[in-house]
Amino acid sequence: MIHRRLLSLLQANRVVLVVAGFLLLWELASYVFQPPEYILPWPSQVILELFNRPEVYAWNGLFTLGNTLAAFAMSTAIGIVLAIAIVHSKFIENTLYSLLVAFNSVPKVALAPLFVLWFGTGSASKIAVAFFIAIFAIVVDAVLGLRSVHPEMLDLAHVLGGNRLKVLLKIRMPNAMPSIFAGMKVAVSLALVGVIVGEFVAAKQGLGYVILVSQGVLDTTAVFASIFTLAFLGTVLFYALDLLERRLLPWHASQRSQRQPSH
Repeated sequence: MIHRRLLSLLQANRVVLVVAGFLLLWELASYVFQPPEYILPWPSQVILELFNRPEVYAWNGLFTLGNTLAAFAMSTAIGIVLAIAIVHSKFIENTLYSLLVAFNSVPKVALAPLFVLWFGTGSASKIAVAFFIAIFAIVVDAVLGLRSVHPEMLDLAHVLGGNRLKVLLKIRMPNAMPSIFAGMKVAVSLALVGVIVGEFVAAKQGLGYVILVSQGVLDTTAVFASIFTLAFLGTVLFYALDLLERRLLPWHASQRSQRQPSH
C-alpha cells in the first residue's frame, strides 16, 4: 500500500522531479566546469534573477500569455470550422485545404515583418503570427478525427434519418475529440512560439522583448530567466489541456491506459 502511494505520488509530480533533476545536474556541471556567466549562468543565478525582479518577468509574461491564449483560441475555433468545411466539401478540400498546406510551408518568420506593417507593433501583429503558425495543427488533426468514423456507423445514421448536422454533432465530433485535443496540445506550443517570433520582430513588452534587450547588453542571466518563464508557461498550458482532455474524455482508450490497475 505504501509502495503504491509512493509510486502514485511520484507519477503525479514527475514533471517537477524531472525539472528539478535537470537543474541539479546543471548546477553541478556549472560548479565543476565554471563557465563564464555571460555564456552560461548557473541555475541558481537565474532563479535569483527571477526573485530579484519578479515584476519584470510577471508583467511581460502576462503580456505574452494573453497574446498566446488569444491566438490559440482563434486558431482552435477557426481551425475546427475549417476542418468541418473540408470534410463536407470536396471543393473546399481541393482549394482552401491545398492553399493552407502551401501557406504552411512558408516560414512564418519571413511573414512576421509584413504582419507588423499591416497590424502595427501592438498585440495584433503577435496574435496574427501565432494564429497562422498554430492553425495548421488544429485543421490537420481535426480533419483526421472527423474522417476516422467507421463507414458502417455513418451508413446506419443515414438509414435512421440522421441529417448532416446530427451526424456531425452526435457521431463525427465525439469521435474527433481525441484528435482535436492532440492538435490543440501542439497548437498551444506553436502559438507561444509565434508570439515570441512577433515580439522579436517588433515589440515594446513581452518576454521576447526582454530577451532581445537583455541579449543586447550581454545579460545572459536575464535571457535565461525569460526562457525559464516561457518554459513554465508552455508547460502549464500543455498540462492544462491534458487535464481538460482527461476530464472530458475519460472513456477514450488513451485515458484508460494511464490508470493503474487496482489489484
